[in-house]
Amino acid sequence: MNRRQFLAAGLVFPIVTPGHRFEFPRDHGAHPDYRQEWWYVTGWLKTARGEDLGFQITFFRTKLNIENSNPSAFTTRQLILAHAALSDPRHGRLRHDERAARVALNLAGSRQGTTRVWVDDWSLALSENTYSTKITARDFSLDLQFEAKDQPLLQGNAGFSRKGHGAEEASYYYSRPHLKVSGAANGSRVTGMAWLDHEWSSQYMAAGATGWDWCGINLDDGGALMAFRMRGKDGSIAFAPDGISFQPLRTWTSPRTGTIYPVSILVKAKAKEYLLEPLMDDQELDARASTGTIYWEGAVRALQGKKQVGQGYLELTGYWRPMKL
Repeated sequence: MNRRQFLAAGLVFPIVTPGHRFEFPRDHGAHPDYRQEWWYVTGWLKTARGEDLGFQITFFRTKLNIENSNPSAFTTRQLILAHAALSDPRHGRLRHDERAARVALNLAGSRQGTTRVWVDDWSLALSENTYSTKITARDFSLDLQFEAKDQPLLQGNAGFSRKGHGAEEASYYYSRPHLKVSGAANGSRVTGMAWLDHEWSSQYMAAGATGWDWCGINLDDGGALMAFRMRGKDGSIAFAPDGISFQPLRTWTSPRTGTIYPVSILVKAKAKEYLLEPLMDDQELDARASTGTIYWEGAVRALQGKKQVGQGYLELTGYWRPMKL
C-alpha cells in the first residue's frame, strides 16, 4: 500500500489527502472507490399560509467490505441508504422515513460525473444548476427543486476537512448554501431556502470520538455558517476546528428513548456568536432500520441577542449510543 491508501476489513480504500483539485460537475457525482459518501439537503419551507416547516433529505453511499469479482448484475458492491424528515410544529414531532437497498438491478444507485442518486422511488438529481428531489414517505411527501446560484463552498482547507488528528481522519467536503427552494410538501406549494452538503471519505470518525455536533446556517446577510465538533465518550472534545465551540444552554429529553439532547446551543465561530433555537424540540430521528442509530436533527433559528439572523439545521449524534459509521 502507498500513503494514499489504507486497509480496512481486508479491503484497500483511498485516503483523503490535502491538495485534491475539485472539478465540477465531476465532483458533484459519486466517488465509488471511497468507503462512504453522502449528499445531504436541509432547509426551511414556507407554506402558502405563512407556516414554517423544516425538512431533511440525505442519501448515503457505502462501499461494502466485501471483495467479489463476480461480474453478475446481482453482485452487490455498494449500498444506498436514505433518510427523509419533515418538521411541522402543528404535528408536534418529527415525521420521518428511511430506505435502504443494495446497488443491483437498478433498484438503487449513484452516478459518477454529476449528482444522481436514488433508492426505490426516492431520488436526488442535478440538472445544470438545479437539484430536484422526490420523496414519497409513509405519512408525508416532498417534491422540491433547489436552485444554486453560487459556486460550491469548499470547507476546511480548500475542501480538505479534517475530522481528527490521524492522517486518515478527514473528508472531502463542500457545501452549497442559500439554495432557493420551490415545489410541494404534502401536495401543497412551498418556497424556502436550503443547504446542501456533499462529503466523501474512507474513515470519518476521529479516534475516541463517539459522535458529533454540526450546524449549517444560511445567514440573512448572505453569509453562511458551518461549524462542528467531534465529541469523546465523556463529553470531551475529540476534535474541533480552531475557533469553534458549542455551549449547550438547554436540553430536551426524548419521551421514547430517554436520550438527552442539547437542543439550544450557543455556537462560537471565532469572533462571532450565534444562539441556535429549535423550530420545535421533538426532532429526534430513529434510523435504526437503515444506519442503525438514533439522533437529533432539526430546523433551528440563529439569533444574535433577540434578533434572528439566520435559519438552518443542527445535527446531534452519539447521544443515544456511540456512532459507528
